[in-house]
Amino acid sequence: MNSQPAFPTTPNAGTGQQLYRRARTRIPGGAQLLGKRPEQYLPGGWPAYYSRAQGCTVWDMDGRPYTDFTSNGIGTCLLGYADPVVNAAVTGCVTRGSMCTLNCPTEVELADRLCAIHPWAEKVRYARTGGEAMAISVRIARAFKRRSVVAFSGYHGWSDWYLAANLGESDALNGHLLPGLDPDGVPRALRGSALPFRYNNIVELEKIVAANRSDLAAIVLEPRRYDLPRDGFLEKVRALADETGAVLIFDEITAGWRTNFGGIHLTLGVSPDIAVFAKALSNGFPMSAIIGRGDVMDAAQQTFVSSTYWTEAIGPTAALATLDRMEALNVSRHIVEIGALFQKGLAAAGARHGVPVKVGGIPALCILGFDAGDNSRAVLTLYTQEMLARGFLSAGGFYPTYAHKPETVAAYLQAVDEVFALLRSHLDRGTVLSALQGPIAHSGFARLT
Repeated sequence: MNSQPAFPTTPNAGTGQQLYRRARTRIPGGAQLLGKRPEQYLPGGWPAYYSRAQGCTVWDMDGRPYTDFTSNGIGTCLLGYADPVVNAAVTGCVTRGSMCTLNCPTEVELADRLCAIHPWAEKVRYARTGGEAMAISVRIARAFKRRSVVAFSGYHGWSDWYLAANLGESDALNGHLLPGLDPDGVPRALRGSALPFRYNNIVELEKIVAANRSDLAAIVLEPRRYDLPRDGFLEKVRALADETGAVLIFDEITAGWRTNFGGIHLTLGVSPDIAVFAKALSNGFPMSAIIGRGDVMDAAQQTFVSSTYWTEAIGPTAALATLDRMEALNVSRHIVEIGALFQKGLAAAGARHGVPVKVGGIPALCILGFDAGDNSRAVLTLYTQEMLARGFLSAGGFYPTYAHKPETVAAYLQAVDEVFALLRSHLDRGTVLSALQGPIAHSGFARLT
């Protein structure tokens, strides 16, 4: 029996919502990824499924096109959907045979390329998703140090090592440090093995280090997400890792390649012992890489880290083609320019209409919301609803791609102008909730960055 609540389908929701209602009876949670659940955007009204995607346009199951101003494949498609050059490389790989008893040579070429881009790194291991790559990096660090405790900041996936932070001090599991991420199913014996600290809060990390000096295996964080490191934060983290011998792991899954060619840590002047890449590395094809110092990475031989599909050839082939495109086209510069246009335009529209829009993050990883008190989430949902009606996928953030051009942003901002005028009217009349065609969008989990 399906115990999940049924969401009403809003008028004109289309085939995608009908399919999602069926999916909820077959797939726990309705989707494989929290960030792709329609109720995170517009319950009952989000298109939910696509029939095809090209550049920055997505066609739903009924053939209706939308310009994507959300995360564009959860940050994976930095070049835009279905980049023809990357697709051609992958098609050739498939034709030649993407899996074999022998190893694919492209994985060696990719390892050389990644280490050349990051001169501090000497060796590379691969996986196919960001979450498993983070789990591998932590396993390697624990094996290298023969220690157990991990200090971390930020979001790093679904694995037991990470969700152990949410194991409370009682059997009720009520000590949640990361709201929205339940640790049910995570062994309680892992309690105390993953300890969180907030980004730019070196005092919190120092306290963890002081209490766990002899058993601290790793310090894990995103070198930058939305905020710049302050007061030498990353240098101090590096110094604490050196002092304790802990492995410093940079999670570059989201920020990597967007602001510059390579890990964003290259622009910040601090090198880790391990860095993890996924998402934009291969423009929508499954691929992740763990790069690091040779002595640290060799610990992968001391533990068992092995999987059949980590050896297929499509991922490395897509990654090499994507790196070529990103470098030749100076994609990161374009991404920053488009993100800046988006942020400036939204802020200007908010000021023009008196709409309390909040625009933040770095241009390559834009975030937006509304400061409307208890109505803030409802206003964001109404914004999503009205932008969808005008042919735009839009919600609480925007990850630019190379396929977004200045004219794409201009068309989006024209629609924003109409929608913000409407939002102002509903705010003035107190009719935000009645203007919604369905429930308020769900909120995601809380971050520590």
